[in-house]
Amino acid sequence: MGSVSREVVTLQLGHYSNFVGTHWWNIQDAALCYDAEPSNPYSEISNNVLFREGLTLRGQPTYTPRLIIMDLKGSLSSLKQEGALYGISQTEPALTWKGNLTVHKEDPIIKNQFLQQLDRLSGEVDSNRNLDSTAFQGEERPAPRPVAGRPLDLSQSAYQLESNVRVWSDYLRVHLHPKTISVIQQFNHSSTSDRFEAFGFGEKLVRDPSFLDDFEDRLHFYIEECDYLQGFHVLCDLQDGFSGLSAKVVELLNDEYGGKGIFTCGFTPTSYTDTNPVKEVHRLLNSVMGIVHLSNRSSIFCPMSLNRNALGRKRSSPVTFPHVMYDASLNYHSSALLATALETLTTPYRLQPSTVSLTQLTDALNQSGRKVITASATIPFPLRDVDTLPDVLCNQHTELPWTGLSPCGDFKETRCFAQSVVIRGISSERQISNLPPGVKGTSILHACPTGEEVLSTFLHSHFPTALSAVHLAQSPCKVTTPYPQFFTPSFNKEGQLIGSGLTSTSAVESIPVLTALQSSPVLHSVLRNLYREVSRLNLRKFSTFLSASTELDDFREVLEELKTLSQSYKMNFEVDESEDDSDAE
Repeated sequence: MGSVSREVVTLQLGHYSNFVGTHWWNIQDAALCYDAEPSNPYSEISNNVLFREGLTLRGQPTYTPRLIIMDLKGSLSSLKQEGALYGISQTEPALTWKGNLTVHKEDPIIKNQFLQQLDRLSGEVDSNRNLDSTAFQGEERPAPRPVAGRPLDLSQSAYQLESNVRVWSDYLRVHLHPKTISVIQQFNHSSTSDRFEAFGFGEKLVRDPSFLDDFEDRLHFYIEECDYLQGFHVLCDLQDGFSGLSAKVVELLNDEYGGKGIFTCGFTPTSYTDTNPVKEVHRLLNSVMGIVHLSNRSSIFCPMSLNRNALGRKRSSPVTFPHVMYDASLNYHSSALLATALETLTTPYRLQPSTVSLTQLTDALNQSGRKVITASATIPFPLRDVDTLPDVLCNQHTELPWTGLSPCGDFKETRCFAQSVVIRGISSERQISNLPPGVKGTSILHACPTGEEVLSTFLHSHFPTALSAVHLAQSPCKVTTPYPQFFTPSFNKEGQLIGSGLTSTSAVESIPVLTALQSSPVLHSVLRNLYREVSRLNLRKFSTFLSASTELDDFREVLEELKTLSQSYKMNFEVDESEDDSDAE
């Protein structure tokens, strides 16, 4: 793994974002390979873009995410803040008190069966120094390549994670560096009072010198060892205090590393257990503040949720996927689908060799100041074992082959300014038509000589004026344990559709995926409606939000920026209705 890579540093800020991030790192860990394996189909993804090499205190090689995680106190469950990889513990302060002491200790949290099995496997790795390709591939691994060991039974059904996952660390399969996790001690994850629920709380936290020093120490640790820093991924919660914290963090990144790409994703859960009307307004206000500030300071900003109306107060039913039976009330489920999309849409600047960088991709998508973009995906991409890419795309007829993953209501995108579309998991020979020479295909797609041309031609038929960048990768998306097994039985273990009336008894191990990032005119209506909804509120009624160091005049200024932002997505022939902001609630 010694080749020079264009590194990206990832920041995960918020509890739901850490749910998404945990699945994302697990997916990558399941597919990790080594430079010594050029024949491995997964070798087209450069692991070194997001992962870093290191050594433990005992001189053992490690491979950990280049990652900073922030979450509230009580969100780690059984996971140690410093991790288990380096065998270190937090230093206890020296005692100077000479009197009697009373010690209070909490019982250790019992790990679920998945984590217990992971611990047992880690013990085997320490003693045998080898890994099996069907086993968990943790960070502590030999170099330059793993040696085959004995298979382990890691069937999904044995762990019952749907009922055992409470926080994101309950299914984390990768080791983390001691510089990764930062716990915000001022707020408690499970507290019913003094909640981290307002944008201003996050802004105020970053102004704390001790917090800022700790963050910069972690950030500089990762950046100083980079050969060529591409930029940053920022995964953040959009509807609580992490929205404000993320806005200040992105501002710091932009000030200190100007010119580097900053790709920010603002996540919102599919549903909330707390539907108090005041809480719903707070989420709405946080969304507005987050969208404006994060889009201003990032290269591109993409809001993502499986709820089409996640930004507003009246949440709609979750989106559906034709071949996925997920429970929208489980963060463990919904975050897995978002992570699958994230893994694919970030592929273009992680390929080896890659002709595009993170900065080039973001510059192509944010033309004319349109920094807010939308995400869509097809999970899994419906490919039968006898199909080619032209066959599948032709079967779509006039429909677009993806489901929206950005909260854009019921608006359908029919136009596009610019887009990046990625398909992974289709071998090179199946990216083009397999018809014999001289046989005419049913569409122009069957005559295309490359997979890139097939996809470009298909996109041009739907978006003839859009700037489109297409990328195809042969490596599928790995969905082994602890990824949820919520796929219908119509898929085999490679994620391909099997014959009609047949069902598979094998767990799905990998799937083909299609994703799209778009700068779309649909955002004009989405942002305009958000502006209207907030404009009708009497903000003085929501003292908690305003008491968190957010001034009323500042918020009104942000609201005007939101209105201006929505206008940048307006097509020339569109006519706005009257911007009625009366009837304040």
